[in-house]
Amino acid sequence: MPRITYAERNGTTHEVDLPEGTSLMQGALMHGVPGIDGDCGGECACGTCHVYVDPSWLDKLAPVTDAEASMLSFADAAQPNSRLCCQIKVSASLDGLVVGLPEGQH
Repeated sequence: MPRITYAERNGTTHEVDLPEGTSLMQGALMHGVPGIDGDCGGECACGTCHVYVDPSWLDKLAPVTDAEASMLSFADAAQPNSRLCCQIKVSASLDGLVVGLPEGQH
């Protein structure tokens, strides 16, 4: 299974192995990663799963959809590498991916 690392702003990391096809949001919820709430259940409708993707990984992800871009436009501290982790599906090519949590999510 691909290993994903969620990094909190305080330096705490959570390395988890996730089955392919699982969203990063689902994985965070399954493993109790603080700061990922997923209030909308992964429907790209709330922004409570905002993460920063290590820039070296951005080209390995599916492109941002219009719905995701719209939600990110309302996110606090959005950056060019911001994504909603409900929209990122785990695949073998993402083994080793690191995502960071924004300051306001903890």
